[in-house]
Amino acid sequence: MLDIIGKRFWFLLVSCALALLCVIFLAVFGLELGIDFSSGSILTLSFEEEVEQSQLEQELANLGYNNATIERNPEGDLLITTVELTPEEKNQLKEGLAAKFGTLNEKGFENVDPIIAKETARIAAIAVAIAAVGILIYITWAFRRMPSPFRYGTCGIIALAFNILVVLGIFAILGAIFRWGINLMFITGVLAVIGYSVNNTVVIFDRIRENLIKGTSTDFKVVVNNSLVESLSRSFNTSLTTIIVVLALLLFVGASIQNFTVTLLIGIIIGTFSSIYIAPTLLVVWENREWGRFLHPTQS
Repeated sequence: MLDIIGKRFWFLLVSCALALLCVIFLAVFGLELGIDFSSGSILTLSFEEEVEQSQLEQELANLGYNNATIERNPEGDLLITTVELTPEEKNQLKEGLAAKFGTLNEKGFENVDPIIAKETARIAAIAVAIAAVGILIYITWAFRRMPSPFRYGTCGIIALAFNILVVLGIFAILGAIFRWGINLMFITGVLAVIGYSVNNTVVIFDRIRENLIKGTSTDFKVVVNNSLVESLSRSFNTSLTTIIVVLALLLFVGASIQNFTVTLLIGIIIGTFSSIYIAPTLLVVWENREWGRFLHPTQS
């Protein structure tokens, strides 16, 4: 039988190293904010002649919009995100692009002012915080008949915080390299990741509870390890089938939900890892009061 719990300190040390790396990414690069969280304008254009995104990006830089970002929606239109534009500035931008690429058609235009952007960011932060607190309360209540039920909720939240941190760290890299800005679709993806990760963790915790009630072993480490092994195929199969669906969305729907699908894809992979190798192993470390043994991971 696989001895996952016997290697618990190695898994936790790897997790700590990955979390630290993501903190460094966030500190160095920060997060590229989309228009939902910063003021700006989105101009949607279509051109009679085919225009490559790289060509459009170069011409925007020539016109003074060095920080503009470009996406292509499923209909093939180009979405240009810039600083907030006045009607005059928008017309000048369209004239400059028309002079370079020929006839164009404006499909849409939207401004987001700083006040709305700040309010959106505040509401998004509150939503994530409420979800985390609600999950802590729920898991603690669900395992209320177990010894120290608060531990289950706390370990679940730690694993969840790890998932979110990794997602943020990867998006810091994507923002630095590809100028991907976080938006409301990203927040929607984070909330979906929270729900998915908690579901995986609760399933494993529930199997631990069943085996403790059955009295399969008097050693808590053995009970947790057996429960993990019994849950592995279910966790991996569920994650794999979900990843296939998310990849299909990413490939065939495209830019309109890009942030959502990429966030969900990262979250599923990391959430599967944390639900198996972080939350249950923390339970064992807490039960055995082994916090001081992180410096000696070779000891089981």
